[in-house]
Amino acid sequence: MTSSVEQARSLERALRGALRGEVDFGTAQRAVYAYDASNYRQVPLGVVKPASSDDVRAAVALAREHGVPVLARGAGTSIGGQAVSPGALVLDLRARFAGVTEVDPQARTARVLPGTVLDSLQAAARPHGLVFGPDPSTHSRCTLGGMIGNDSCGPHSVVWGRTADNVRSLDLLLADGTELTVSGPLSADERAQLLRGTPGRAGELLRGLHALAEQNLGTLRQDFPQLPRRVSGYALDALLPERGFDLARALTGTEGTCALLLGATVALAPLPSRRVLVVAGYADESATAEAVLELLPLRPLTAEGMGGDLVPGGLAGLTGPGGWLLLEAEAGDHARAVERAVRAQGAAVAVVEDPVAQRAVWRVREAAAGTATRAPDGSEAWPGWEDTAVPPERLAGYLRELRELMAAHGLQGTPFGHFGEGCVHLRIDFDLDRPQNGRFRGFLTGAADLVVRHGGSLSGEHGDGQARGELLARMYPPRVIELFGAFKALWDPANLLNPGNLVDPRPFDADLRQPALRRELFPELTLTLVDGARRCVGVGACVTDDPATVMCPSYAVTREERHSTRGRARLLGELLRGDLVTDGWRSREVREALDLCFACKACASDCPVHVDMATYKSEFLHRFYRHRPRPRIHWTLGGLPRNLRLLRALRLGRPVGALARSRFGPLLAWLAGTTRQRPLPPIPARAFTEGTITEGAAGAGSGGRPVLLWPDTFGNHLQPEVLRAATTVLRRFGFRPVLPQGPVCCGLTQTTTGRLDAARRTRDRTLRTLAPLLDADPQLPIVVLEPSCAAELRAPHSPLADRVRTFAELLDEQLDRVPELVAALAVQGKPESKPDSKPESKPDSKPSALVQTHCHQHAVLGTDADRRLAARLGLDLRQLPPSCCGLAGDFGFEPGHEAVSVAAAERVLLPALRAEPDATVLADGFSCRTQIAQLADGRRALHLAEWLERMLPQEPLSDI
Repeated sequence: MTSSVEQARSLERALRGALRGEVDFGTAQRAVYAYDASNYRQVPLGVVKPASSDDVRAAVALAREHGVPVLARGAGTSIGGQAVSPGALVLDLRARFAGVTEVDPQARTARVLPGTVLDSLQAAARPHGLVFGPDPSTHSRCTLGGMIGNDSCGPHSVVWGRTADNVRSLDLLLADGTELTVSGPLSADERAQLLRGTPGRAGELLRGLHALAEQNLGTLRQDFPQLPRRVSGYALDALLPERGFDLARALTGTEGTCALLLGATVALAPLPSRRVLVVAGYADESATAEAVLELLPLRPLTAEGMGGDLVPGGLAGLTGPGGWLLLEAEAGDHARAVERAVRAQGAAVAVVEDPVAQRAVWRVREAAAGTATRAPDGSEAWPGWEDTAVPPERLAGYLRELRELMAAHGLQGTPFGHFGEGCVHLRIDFDLDRPQNGRFRGFLTGAADLVVRHGGSLSGEHGDGQARGELLARMYPPRVIELFGAFKALWDPANLLNPGNLVDPRPFDADLRQPALRRELFPELTLTLVDGARRCVGVGACVTDDPATVMCPSYAVTREERHSTRGRARLLGELLRGDLVTDGWRSREVREALDLCFACKACASDCPVHVDMATYKSEFLHRFYRHRPRPRIHWTLGGLPRNLRLLRALRLGRPVGALARSRFGPLLAWLAGTTRQRPLPPIPARAFTEGTITEGAAGAGSGGRPVLLWPDTFGNHLQPEVLRAATTVLRRFGFRPVLPQGPVCCGLTQTTTGRLDAARRTRDRTLRTLAPLLDADPQLPIVVLEPSCAAELRAPHSPLADRVRTFAELLDEQLDRVPELVAALAVQGKPESKPDSKPESKPDSKPSALVQTHCHQHAVLGTDADRRLAARLGLDLRQLPPSCCGLAGDFGFEPGHEAVSVAAAERVLLPALRAEPDATVLADGFSCRTQIAQLADGRRALHLAEWLERMLPQEPLSDI
């Protein structure tokens, strides 16, 4: 133990002295890099984020001197376990060693660094009308280096081929420091010149590879299955003379076991100007596989299949089919031909021409790797038998026999994948808590034999890794397995590069991550955390490079894996495991990772498996601070509802507000535990519930349908004008707003600070306060203006969930009751203009506004009602791209969060507001309005209720 610790310290010191990039051997970093998207856990020695090729060279040289293996890693989405390696030095090439260095439109090629995310390459190629053909579902985060390492494919490979078909040259670094560039097929003369003219270690390597091929021509020609998606093992048949001694192809798919990538030249293809998506439904996945054979001669751009269980709600307006095909075609004759052929098969058909609607369908397919891990009954399913491929003409039979094999072992799963090339993805409900019961091993060995019997490959893309490496001996004869070992030995004789994969592989049922996270070992409260640690399967939707995304805002700012939803889930798993993170609920590593969690809840909706980090954070903080002092902000802002009521009872609201704006503001911030860099919101003289506007709203007064108006803390005490506006609008729409007969609160501020017992007591008091009203009117709706409160009241544990409506939802449901007012609003609504500024639009145009959607509304409530309401009232609501404003309740007020909070706002929100300085801005969330006011030069954002109030006709209308 001491020697390994000293080795790690020595290597870390040497790396810090030699590299410009980041070096981190800390517990948290090792924990989050111990996982990829597979079933395996392998704890590395440390992590390096190289900033240049020189950093890569130096890191490899130092690792070699210290006898430490090296693992190159991209987005960490490998499903076979090839992106984790025990005791290795991980080189995270995605972090800082990325970029498209050149696009050559004439040659239709691009030069890329290994950490380049695929979507970045596509963005660089698109202006030239070009595209990189292979596009796996992880395109928003997977790297070119990872795609080359695993020979990734994606849905368009049916027309543009695998990564191996699109690599032109590779710049390589060997473990011994040798560098060379290998390219595609060579003529006999070029091959001879290469072998004669290359000096030194590179020349020895090339001649050794040539000799290996020449001495085994028969084996290479006869023992490698010929099918579109053979990725398993090393592509040694690419070294055959008739294949042009194609070293670039032979190295693609070697999973970082032979060489490290410093750069690559890849081929680009012409991008069709317009595409149509034909969605076809069949009886089951086997019928789908049979149907696709008749369609392949039409050369569709995609031929993706999915089992019906993955899309229980249907696709593109179709419901009921047990199997689906997604067939993309060029718009025009090509698309019409595909549609006619599908209809002739008797399939259910939907033709999707709108690009936005197409993207929505593709998101369902891209999320399948995550959604397939949870069955409708809540049971878990796991990778382990992914990416198998057979000749397309054998696919239907293979799927039927695969179903039979699963049933024989008491297993189930839903297939999906690239049916046009015979490639199948499958998540299966293995009992990985108890892998030694024999069923896991028994099924996988039987399934491997089944694939081989159908002339297929264990892997049709994304490589083998630990999941399939041991099974290669069931696919290839012993002589081929020996050649794999000889091939790796020529490249990496010291076995320093990703050892234990492909050659001398670790057992596929070893090193599994699940067994130490058994639910029965933990008390009831901890079960949610166990579920979160297990639920994350590592597909990495939270580490996307897309700026217009809600999940995960803290990762988007820091670019640190431990600040992603995935990284935090991994750390929670290590906390519960206890052998790496050893201090349990007192873990500083977990506390630090969760500290920058915005609790935005976007992961609860945007993560394919719905990892709800906001809930896990609350439960962790509940335990972390048990029997120990809490930060003051947990009592001040975390107890905001009670504190504001107390200030008003003591008539201290205005004095405290004035003090906050005086030179004593920093002192007040220190006392409150908030940052000095951000002013606290002002406290108006009167709360909404204290104002004369509420007379008649508390149950007396004119008629109309009663509705309980929820006086949330933020609206009641800090921005009562919002609740006043809502009262006016509700009355004009024929409602009679009713207020609770006492304080009510959803407990959100206590929940987010981990004071779960207090939050529970708050909710109980609220229910007692509401009981008379709710008992008197079982149909009484509750309209909640603050999205975060509405989301909390809609939570599964809330007995009020079925009654809660957002402001837009309530009006949308009731518009038909007031047609005259609706017509008047649509006619009378006039675009606003500010003094000394130009009008937003022409007088006869629709009233227009930019809309910032609150994160909790995005995650829990949705915006469908807002869109319908706007359409019916003739309003032009332009949704800003989804993103977090960055304030997130108390997050932006907490010391140490200021920079992250501002950076989150700068990603999308603030640039969008600067681009339209005169536009009306709508933001239903108090946090969003506060962030806009404080960071956008005092710009005033409105709640929807305020905007509607301004546009209401002033003259009374009859029959309202």
